[in-house]
Amino acid sequence: MFDKFGNMSTDNLNITTLPHWSFGDSPKMADELVGLVLDGKKRATCTALHWHLDEPAYPVGSLQVITDGQNRPRCVIQNTTQFIIRFCDVDEKLARQEGEGDLSLDFWRTAHQEFFERFGVFDDKMWLLFETFDVIKILDTP
Repeated sequence: MFDKFGNMSTDNLNITTLPHWSFGDSPKMADELVGLVLDGKKRATCTALHWHLDEPAYPVGSLQVITDGQNRPRCVIQNTTQFIIRFCDVDEKLARQEGEGDLSLDFWRTAHQEFFERFGVFDDKMWLLFETFDVIKILDTP
């Protein structure tokens, strides 16, 4: 998976062995968010920390396949950082990395509060797992 210089090579990447998942909680949201990734706008995501009690987060350095709303593989990402932060402590820089809406903190807070409320877990002091990633490969999927 690495070339002779230690750089990641995607030539022989077997995506069938990698975990597959999509952003959001609906096919429409998955399509919108993977579109932002493919456009180079979205380079971060967050989840409620307690969601990882039974399902650990993918470690930094791991590769994952991001799918669209029809579960088609669209790209391979690699986690670059992970950290824990309270919802209320997310700042403009972090909100902008998520690449959503007008990139403002206000948009991020509103959209993420609505998202977490749909799962009945929102609290402005809730802990989040915030992750950044790089796109390693864009896949040839229509």
